[in-house]
Amino acid sequence: MIPLVLLPGMMCDARLFAPQIAAFSAHRVVHVAPLIATQTITGLAQNVLDNAPPRFALAGLSMGGIVAMEVIRLAPERVDRIAFLDTNPLAELPEVAAAREPQIIKVQTGHLHSVMRDEMKPRYLADGPARQEILNICMDMAKALGPEVFVRQSRALQSRPDQQDTLRHITVPTLALCGRFDTLCPVQRHELICALVPNATLTVIEGAGHLPTLEQPDLTNATLTRWLETDT
Repeated sequence: MIPLVLLPGMMCDARLFAPQIAAFSAHRVVHVAPLIATQTITGLAQNVLDNAPPRFALAGLSMGGIVAMEVIRLAPERVDRIAFLDTNPLAELPEVAAAREPQIIKVQTGHLHSVMRDEMKPRYLADGPARQEILNICMDMAKALGPEVFVRQSRALQSRPDQQDTLRHITVPTLALCGRFDTLCPVQRHELICALVPNATLTVIEGAGHLPTLEQPDLTNATLTRWLETDT
């Protein structure tokens, strides 16, 4: 069975995919690739390829989806199928790139916790009974990764390339999945992905924001199962 490589979002680790690891690892090899080695999207994608199986299914969430686009641009022959979760194929807008600079300065001066708490994590999730628990997991992941990873990932996102042309050339089974209430990477971004990738499938997860893997794991897993079982 084809291995599954999962790419987490900014300041996230394997805990972002805990329900998916639990669901899929009994039947296939599941590998979560850390996105921490360099401060460019291309460098991160090459690091994924250097450590991945010869051929694999690939799913990335948010920044992980951005890196996944670069992975398939660099080595399309190695990707059996691809899923883009709550992500964005466009280059970073200049005003968004500029807004990262004060965040970087705060983090470099010892304020990672407050940047994550006040400026980033509250925007991630839909309302729901597990919201605070998931926010706590997000804070724990960010603390574990630390300020140097925050800076490298911020720099990578600032300089990320537009991947619309990459998407036009994808020929493997492709899923675009997002939470209905994702304000960071809204549904329209995933409609754009499906407009660019021939025969891509769009799934909108109800009751979820930016992190449907944790917010609505059963719905997310069911969708990923269908994608994994799609004939190539």
